[in-house]
Amino acid sequence: METDLSELVHRIAHRLRHGYRHTLEPLGLSPGQGRALRVLAEAPEPLRMVQLAEALRIVPRSVTPVIDALEEAGLVRRQVDPANRRSTLLTLTERGREVYARVVEARKEAARELFSVLTPEQQAQLKELLSIVEESPFTL
Repeated sequence: METDLSELVHRIAHRLRHGYRHTLEPLGLSPGQGRALRVLAEAPEPLRMVQLAEALRIVPRSVTPVIDALEEAGLVRRQVDPANRRSTLLTLTERGREVYARVVEARKEAARELFSVLTPEQQAQLKELLSIVEESPFTL
């Protein structure tokens, strides 16, 4: 029986997530924490908790334990939003930026390992094809 495209993409994404999780373990981070660091590092300004939740595509109450753990590890700082004292702004600490750089490398390493069976030309072609799909206006 032939595997359909969606199942194949799902399986590969699962393997990539597993490899990413494995490379994050030495940093003491979960993939969700790594994603939160990425969003915060790439944000042009401090984010509110609700903005982080939206960027991560999770419900706001699910962000709290992620931020609690990152704050406890000294990677994220909470600050009262001066424009709205009921809101909390999130920023990376200097240590958070250092760890995020290692997270980026962990993610690249997981991808390098998974896609090492492809030639550089095949990897470039796959990247181009996936970019086309990602940029398409169709949503599910």
